[in-house]
Amino acid sequence: MGKADLKGLIAASLRRERERAGLSQTELARRAGLAKSTLSQLEAGAGNPSVETLWALGTALDVPFSRLVDPPRASVRVIRAGEGPAARSDLADYTTTLLASCPPNARRDLYRVTAGPGPPRVSEPHPPGTVEHAVLATGRALVGPPDDPAELAPGDYVTYPGDAPHVFEALAPGTSAIFLMEHV
Repeated sequence: MGKADLKGLIAASLRRERERAGLSQTELARRAGLAKSTLSQLEAGAGNPSVETLWALGTALDVPFSRLVDPPRASVRVIRAGEGPAARSDLADYTTTLLASCPPNARRDLYRVTAGPGPPRVSEPHPPGTVEHAVLATGRALVGPPDDPAELAPGDYVTYPGDAPHVFEALAPGTSAIFLMEHV
């Protein structure tokens, strides 16, 4: 999926979810801590939303991040490394790629994260009841609560509350992980 396709998908998803929630652009922007002009640009398919912006909008709309970036599904779907709907952080060398979102009435999303050494990616709490699971694929990373993250090596697994602040800090170049997010 190209950048323009992803912007169009995000624009349509934001409008759909905002209207479903019965919110004006002004109210959604206020709840997400964004300027109304930023939200207007995103709904018009302009701008380049960061992962932080998309998480804030998802939280304000009370929907998983995936509902804002997931394209329509085929019955069999292969996502090659380096492909898929991805969002980059403005604050750290961190990219998240949605691999699978929860279908209606299910409550999980699957992501691949790639990151490099540098500032950690500190996540604000997701909606209440969210639990994150991570398996480190390559590199080394600190993952979990900011005051006590687990140091992971390839193949290591950690789970922690996603409805509290949490961190992902790559300790080696080419670090990647698979995340499963459960939503209540």
